[in-house]
Amino acid sequence: MFEFSPQPRLKLSRLRDIGWEIWDPIGLLLAGSKWSDDANKPFADEYDRYMTSAASQLRQGAPLEIVIDYLVKIEAQHMGMGEGPTTKKRAEAVVSAVLADQEIWTWPDEQGRFA
Repeated sequence: MFEFSPQPRLKLSRLRDIGWEIWDPIGLLLAGSKWSDDANKPFADEYDRYMTSAASQLRQGAPLEIVIDYLVKIEAQHMGMGEGPTTKKRAEAVVSAVLADQEIWTWPDEQGRFA
């Protein structure tokens, strides 16, 4: 019989912390502010799909360089920002931060519920 293995959920707030504090390729966040501030809520989800994709790739075992290159390509080509002197360094820092965050993925309890 096939046994279902529950999948973890991504804690979006933690991923947003990383994306906004480390990456923010467009530079939307003013110094000293957070993505969760009321003034920033209209664009708080701006990087969600890119950050979610990067985190999912890492969770599935993609090579680090592939994920770094993905973030560089998103910034440089998709967003049209070009590749600047900090582009790759910020992408590397994002990958390191996602991998280091022990609470970015949440797992269900024995009853299959998420906290």
